[in-house]
Amino acid sequence: MRTTSPVAPWMRTRLRTAPGAAAALFLLVLLTSCLAAAFPRAVDRYEDRGVRQSLAQETPGRLAVGVTVDDPGIELTPRQRAVRVSDPVAHAAYRKIAGLLRAPLAADPRESSYGTRSVEPMTALDRRLPRIDGPLPVFTLNAQGGLADHARVTRGRLPRGHHTAHTMEAAVTRETARHLHLEPGAVVHLPGFDDRPTTVRITGVVEPRDPSGAYWSTAPLLRTPEQRSTKGMPPQRYWAAALLLAPGAATAIPDTPGRAQSYWQLAPVTDTLTARQLPDLKAALANIVDGPGLPAVRTATASETADVSSHLGDVLDRYDTLRSGVTPVVSVAAYGTGALACVVLLMAGGLGADRRRAELALLRSRGGSLPGIGGRLLAETAAVAVPAGALGLLLALLVVPYGRWTLAATAAGAVVLVACATLPLRAVAAHRRARPHGTREDLATSRPSARRTVAELTLLAMAVAAVVALRRRGATDSGDGLVALAPVLVGVVAAFVLVRLLPLPLRRLVGPVGRLRGTVGHLSLARTARSRAGAATAVLPLLALLTALTTAAFGGSVLAGVGGARDRAALATVGADARVDGGGPLSAAALSRVRHAPGVRDMATAAIDYDVPVADSTRRLALAGVDREAYARLARRTGLGAFPADALRPTGRATVPVLASPSLAGLFTGGRLDVRLNGETVTLRLAAERTTTPALVDDFVIVDAAALARATGAPARPTALLLTGDRLDAKALRGAAGADTTVRLRSTERARYVDSPVQSGATGIYVAAVAAGAGYALLALLIALAHAAPERLALLARLRTMGLTRGQARRLLVLEALPQAFLAAAGGALTGWAAIRILSPGLDLTTLALADGPSPTTPPHLHTAPLSLALPAAGVLLLALGAATFQAWWSGRRGSVRELRAGDGGVT
Repeated sequence: MRTTSPVAPWMRTRLRTAPGAAAALFLLVLLTSCLAAAFPRAVDRYEDRGVRQSLAQETPGRLAVGVTVDDPGIELTPRQRAVRVSDPVAHAAYRKIAGLLRAPLAADPRESSYGTRSVEPMTALDRRLPRIDGPLPVFTLNAQGGLADHARVTRGRLPRGHHTAHTMEAAVTRETARHLHLEPGAVVHLPGFDDRPTTVRITGVVEPRDPSGAYWSTAPLLRTPEQRSTKGMPPQRYWAAALLLAPGAATAIPDTPGRAQSYWQLAPVTDTLTARQLPDLKAALANIVDGPGLPAVRTATASETADVSSHLGDVLDRYDTLRSGVTPVVSVAAYGTGALACVVLLMAGGLGADRRRAELALLRSRGGSLPGIGGRLLAETAAVAVPAGALGLLLALLVVPYGRWTLAATAAGAVVLVACATLPLRAVAAHRRARPHGTREDLATSRPSARRTVAELTLLAMAVAAVVALRRRGATDSGDGLVALAPVLVGVVAAFVLVRLLPLPLRRLVGPVGRLRGTVGHLSLARTARSRAGAATAVLPLLALLTALTTAAFGGSVLAGVGGARDRAALATVGADARVDGGGPLSAAALSRVRHAPGVRDMATAAIDYDVPVADSTRRLALAGVDREAYARLARRTGLGAFPADALRPTGRATVPVLASPSLAGLFTGGRLDVRLNGETVTLRLAAERTTTPALVDDFVIVDAAALARATGAPARPTALLLTGDRLDAKALRGAAGADTTVRLRSTERARYVDSPVQSGATGIYVAAVAAGAGYALLALLIALAHAAPERLALLARLRTMGLTRGQARRLLVLEALPQAFLAAAGGALTGWAAIRILSPGLDLTTLALADGPSPTTPPHLHTAPLSLALPAAGVLLLALGAATFQAWWSGRRGSVRELRAGDGGVT
């Protein structure tokens, strides 16, 4: 006969007894595991996009692995040489070379090419061909395999492989035919051996199927003719073009004076390349270019002089430089947010163990073993944390649908492991030995244990080491987690210091406040002083709050520093909100139209000459003649070399006062420098020295346009306009200034600095870090308030039976919560500010802010963002006071019977 157990299952009973705590743990693990799983996938996404964009922006010729053999088979007989350069032999060599490439370096058979060409252009003998200046066009012969697959015939037909030593057929592209007036049936005569010209008959005009593909763009001359110049003086321009032979006509090229060259251009497959494959890709490239793979390439081409070259390594190195400059900054955000999440999980587990202290003590007194209690707590926590972690991982995979899922699963699993282990380990450690009932550990009277002191000193030493390392050598891409944890360690040390300092004012204030009239103040202060001093109730909540606020402030300072650097770089490049540059002097009508264009508030004119010769010297300098009043206002408003307008006011006709950059100021002898302008020698007098100026970048000389006109006898007509205004429109400004002008906006220039996916992805991670820091701060505060809520409600119920009014109850809870909330808010803001000031010299934001932009005069560093300091701190303070007020209001609305029932609070 079956019997029903009278004992209810443990986990079901516990989850039903405390559904709020279970829901809070579920939400905490869900959000933390989602963030942890999304981070590695977000990094994979922006790094892979970055490397693919870097490769896509390069010309195919810089990416291809090129193999060349000059004068192939020159040591062989003519018949053997013809076989060596024939299309079947070249194709077989291509297959062998492609097979030598090691993964992830692979040749794209659709875009790779091979064949034979003449490397020395041959001058045409036909005087009917068009000329630019005087010289006749030059041509190269190219017999590239796969022409029929990569070109579409628009007129005529493709050339055939039939040829002799002095006659052959060729096709030309549409661009070559248009510029050189070649039609099907036309004949081009080129130099030949034994004084007999080589006749090339044009059989057709073709159009590339993919003009930007590697087949046509590796050697752009195949597709588009070029204008070249002679080396003599004056240089004369002439056309250079390519004639496309049939692949079977490659054997005719060695019989021409153009010097034959066999080549194989292997276009790499880049659309599936990932950032984590770069080390293997660089190793494979080095192997084939000048490593162990080079002899195999020479064997495949049957030539000991075969040369392998590629600029792909330079492209990868440039991307590595960008990534290595961004990764250390991102690692600071990653380590900081990860440590913050770990602290909040530890705090939640510690508060849970403290909340169930009486329950677990009862179980121990009734014979419960530590392994048994720990196992039950582990199973109880896992029943909530494991589904939450799985759901968080699934949410991360949906939100960030790109990247490695293995790292995401590992990160989410680590979060679940920490969440599951914290409560059992904390409970087992707290109940390892029996304690007398009623033992108090008041915050104001307890003394930290020796073990805690050693732990705090250890963390202090780690923080000092991290700060010193960061300031000395900066954040590097070396995987040094201690350096990346520097901001967090600063917050941890600050939390320990504040916890140790808090009892001092409490001890001093308890007596004086007790002598004041009224009981609310004394009672609230006594409650704060008598709060438990354990790590779970006193240290961890404050540690979580300070770490969260420090992380948010540090992330906000990084974003502010990046934004400030981009603003300064864009302003230094443009010189104003907008800039109009003319191809020559601008007319008075154009100046008037631009001045009255929509959004323009002020305009400064500049007559710029970039090639002013210094008298009795070969040195030349850039000089700008400006309207000194308007230009002084612009320099003062932009902060680019501000100066008083009177500094450029001439004091006589002998010299003209100027502003000069430091490098050019050294040319002034005794403060004077003679230059040649408009056929006159003008003496410049150094009036002031500035490192920057709106009109010119780098080396510059600024002079008053009116004074310059008087000195030279010719007016200085403006060639550039520097505009100040709001919502300026480039199209409207170009229409006002004229079609031959160039318009640049500061906003457009600034947007160019965030073009890289690496920069935008890293910035997005810092935005998420700031949001996570603020969110965890509020979450930590809510968890701490929820832990103390039952005890506060019971206290109010008992005091209400003694005559406590609702107003007094509200003031009591507010005054009780105020010390710790104010300490956390003020300490968090102060710690964030201190961390920024301490760590700023060691964190260079140049790569993250500007990447390939102009190098700033001073490297951008952390910049304090008041909002990232004030908003989270104010939010913590307001939330604490609001929660205390709500608890007092809620306690007054509900009855006091439940809180006054003895014995119900011990097992919740």
